[in-house]
Amino acid sequence: MKKHLTQFAVILFALVIPACALAGGGWPQKKGQGYFKLSEWWTIADQHYTSQGLIDPNVTIGIFNTSIYAEYGFTDRLTGILYFPVFSRTYTNNLVSNTTKEILVPGEALNSIGDADIALKYGLNKPGSKIALAATLKLGLPLGNSAGGTQGNLQTGDGEFNQLLQIDAGTGINLGKKVDAYANAYVGFNNRTNGFSDEFRVGLEAGLGLLDKKLWVIGRLDVVNSLKNGATAAETTSTSIFANNTEFTSLGGEVNYYVTKKVGISVGAATALAGEIILASPSYSVGVFLDLK
Repeated sequence: MKKHLTQFAVILFALVIPACALAGGGWPQKKGQGYFKLSEWWTIADQHYTSQGLIDPNVTIGIFNTSIYAEYGFTDRLTGILYFPVFSRTYTNNLVSNTTKEILVPGEALNSIGDADIALKYGLNKPGSKIALAATLKLGLPLGNSAGGTQGNLQTGDGEFNQLLQIDAGTGINLGKKVDAYANAYVGFNNRTNGFSDEFRVGLEAGLGLLDKKLWVIGRLDVVNSLKNGATAAETTSTSIFANNTEFTSLGGEVNYYVTKKVGISVGAATALAGEIILASPSYSVGVFLDLK
């Protein structure tokens, strides 16, 4: 059971972490402007947080997501958002006996697309306000594979349609002619279906722009708490059981460098400082972006 649980935990980690940070914070894109990013995200782990928050070992698990992220301003206050893992690969290594070195369970891999997100962000106050307020409605589309592999326990999606309502509040900070900064906070509620527990989310983000705003250093703190109101073991499938009641506190950072005024590269990392039913392992990302401001 632990093997199945930890295999699902890595999939959940891969799907939840990118969704926690809807880029842009309280600032919608201006009309006709946008932000587009192609990135690779991955994590590999041989240990996990249990449902009691303790760390236990598991067979090595990995997942890699190649994704497209896009924001486009329909008006100065309404922005469309897309997150789509165009290629997702998850795998497990062989489970080998410590005494006989015999392969007890052969490793497997699954390749497919992943679950996608579409969202609308609306500015709640006028552009240029000192405090930028925005509301986002995000829909999670179950496009990934929720039951792959010979045992049906390899997944690139959770098989449920969820709706997240999020409120962001951000402010810019001018630190000098060539140095800028910003801070953003958010709170959200994620309504999940198909027997999954609903979630309460909060987070903070801060960024510092250096070298005449060519280099941006960003830090993020994201917290997901489960309402633990999902279906019980007797009422749902194994996938839904293992998805329920996941919680974590994640600390991450990202560095973005503008090679030109519009094109740049980014690298990032994040880890779960504490959690339940989630990997105790860092994740990493690299990407290229086009910023049409």
